[in-house]
Amino acid sequence: MPEESSPPAVIALPADLMFAARIRGTAQAVGANLTLVRNEKELLERARALAPRQIIIDLDTRSLDPVALIATLKADPTLKSIPILAYVSHVREDAIAGARAAGAERVIARGAFVKNLTEILAGQ
Repeated sequence: MPEESSPPAVIALPADLMFAARIRGTAQAVGANLTLVRNEKELLERARALAPRQIIIDLDTRSLDPVALIATLKADPTLKSIPILAYVSHVREDAIAGARAAGAERVIARGAFVKNLTEILAGQ
């Protein structure tokens, strides 16, 4: 579900509608090109087609294994250079360690993600 007709700077896979709305609203406020996706297949298809500058993954996503998805992205020769930012509750140390081991360039706590969302989407 592309938000803009031009290629997005960011593809995001949020875990829930609340975060999707927050990400979409912030992207619109800063003029960031954004594509929100709902599942692994859609993320992989959009990433291959659009070559975004960043992929954002919510590690609390329950409809798939987000750590395995990060590993899949990093194993794909056409996608491995796209930086991945993952966010999660700070108490989920297993998910944090797993995302880092799978290749995510940045893994941050949900609170830091919310606090810095404007800068993240603006590319700062």
